[in-house]
Amino acid sequence: MNKYIIEIFSPVVLILSFVLLNGATVTSAQNVKSIVNTSHLDYLYKKINVNGKDMGIIHIYADYPDYKYVEAGGEGIACVDDAARAEVFYIKYYKMKKNPEVLDKIKNLNRFLTYMQAANGFFYNFIWKDYTIDSTYRTSVAEPNWWSWRAVWALAEAEKFFTKEDPGFISEFKPNLDKAIKVTHQWLAENYSNKKDNFKGIEIPAWLPGNYAADQSAIMVKAFTVYYETNKNKEIKNDIVKLCEGIIGMQLYSGHENNESNGQKKMPPYSVFLSWQNTWHEWGNSQADALLGAGRILKNKKYITHALKEIEEFYPYLMKENFLNDFTVIRNGNILEMEDVNKFPQIAYGIRPMVFASLKAYQITRNKKYAVTAAKLAGWFFGKNPANANMYNPKTGVCFDGILNEKEINKNSGAESTIEALLSLVEIEQNAVARKNLLEQCIQKKNNVN
Repeated sequence: MNKYIIEIFSPVVLILSFVLLNGATVTSAQNVKSIVNTSHLDYLYKKINVNGKDMGIIHIYADYPDYKYVEAGGEGIACVDDAARAEVFYIKYYKMKKNPEVLDKIKNLNRFLTYMQAANGFFYNFIWKDYTIDSTYRTSVAEPNWWSWRAVWALAEAEKFFTKEDPGFISEFKPNLDKAIKVTHQWLAENYSNKKDNFKGIEIPAWLPGNYAADQSAIMVKAFTVYYETNKNKEIKNDIVKLCEGIIGMQLYSGHENNESNGQKKMPPYSVFLSWQNTWHEWGNSQADALLGAGRILKNKKYITHALKEIEEFYPYLMKENFLNDFTVIRNGNILEMEDVNKFPQIAYGIRPMVFASLKAYQITRNKKYAVTAAKLAGWFFGKNPANANMYNPKTGVCFDGILNEKEINKNSGAESTIEALLSLVEIEQNAVARKNLLEQCIQKKNNVN
């Protein structure tokens, strides 16, 4: 049997099967070995050579049941979006394992990112199968967009990482990072204003990426915060402040009491950070995570307070609803209401930002409730989801690409889902409270099934 073919188990049995194969008991979370398995990501990774220079790519798609590589039609075989995510993951993973092969992957992925930088300082996204750059497709042009922010984030994380691990390597990419930071700073300076627009009664900042993208802004904050931590650049500090204020301008407060007293059927968005315009969507919402990181580095309690409100109020609401895909918000008089609520699809990329934010909240406050929240959110990967399905397999490292409805799973396992799952679990793994709670949830559910 191909090692990438997945065995389908009843909920939670996957993780416990992994436990049993490694000789641990199912009665104690302390005995469970690592649930972080990089096998599938390592399979998606490929070392290539372009113009005599080694670099690393991550294949975009791998389809069930044999998980052979699949090209993204009209775009290419690999992209900056996934390489940046993978580099951030491998940096975190190397701190656990200190494996030279992991270090080699980090360097090669870093070289791929610099290869993809355009003359304007931003980044192209996709490459073709002959390793030439796709510079024209709308999701690949070098512009201020998701893939550019992720590239800057990964390069900033790499600078911080290599300062301790291999300072000599930094010279390979420091000019690229500084150039990307400079053009991003210039772009923000040109677009920053006090302008706001109104969508269905909701006033929001109109100068963020894509005019209204708080989700993209969060990745910029994460990139700038890491860069500032290493370089102490005052201009970048000011940019962090601007972006954080913009994100806070996208946070809504609950009209819960008014809605209940007026008999409204639609529940309000508890302290949620909208993603774009008057819409919230599950994928890529790193706003709370970004504010916590910036609040910690800049010693700004305001940012931390706003982030904690979403974690404390909105995350429990989502878990109670068994998660959502998206909704819009309108203002009806003094009351906030939700419209066009969709539950599906659900993906790993929707869970990881909340896990990151919850664990960062624990790191800052030392309140265990946040680590427990992170564990409950991560339970989505092990059957605590609308389909009651295991989305991540600790024996193979495969994470399915999504939940389509209560009965249907997209069993493909591409780069995004794989990396987002591993990013979630590598953080859980390094937090004793969250790790213990997640494993005990799985053990308790297994025992209840029996």
